[in-house]
Amino acid sequence: MCRPVDVSQFGLIYAGAQKNLGPSGVTVVIIREDLLQNTPKHLPSMLRYDIHAKGKSLYNTPPVYSVYMVNLVLKWIKQFGGLAKMEQFNQEKTKLIYDAIDTSSGFYHGLVDPSSRSIMNITFALGNDELEAKFLKQSEQEGFVGLKGHRDVGHLRASTYNAVPYESCKALAEFMKTFQQQNS
Repeated sequence: MCRPVDVSQFGLIYAGAQKNLGPSGVTVVIIREDLLQNTPKHLPSMLRYDIHAKGKSLYNTPPVYSVYMVNLVLKWIKQFGGLAKMEQFNQEKTKLIYDAIDTSSGFYHGLVDPSSRSIMNITFALGNDELEAKFLKQSEQEGFVGLKGHRDVGHLRASTYNAVPYESCKALAEFMKTFQQQNS
C-alpha cells in the first residue's frame, strides 16, 4: 500500500500487511476468480481459498481488531489522496535520506544497487563498526529509534513507512549531514 499495483497482472497476491496496512499478522489475499474453480480438494480447508471465498472471508473467526485497523488505514490512505499520492509522498521522503547518502562522498554508502532501492527501508553503512556504533548512539540521543540494521543485513536501516512524517525523514537527513561534518 505504498504505491499503486496493477492487480490484474497477477493470479494471486498474498500480502503481509503489517506496517503499511495494519498490525502484525494481518494478511491480504487477492485471487483471480478462475483460480478458485479447481482448488485441489486434498488441501487443508484453511488453505483452500475457494472455501474462504464461498464464506465471504468468514470461514473462520477473523481477527476483528486487525480487520478494523486495516479498514481505518484504508480510509486514511483514501483521504490522503490514494496510492498514487502515497507513492509520491514516500518518494519525496526517501529522497531526502538517499540524497544524504549519495552526496556524502562515500561517508555513507547504500547496501543495495540504486535501481533496486526501497521506498520503505533504506539500508546503509558507514566506514567501520566503531563509526556506526557512534552514529547509533548519537542518533538515539537525538530521538531517532530503530536505526540499527536488520538482523540479517546489519549496518543501518531507516524505515520510512507510509505513516512516517516527512519532517522525520528531513530531520534524519539533517542529522546525517551534521554527523558527517563532525566525523569526517
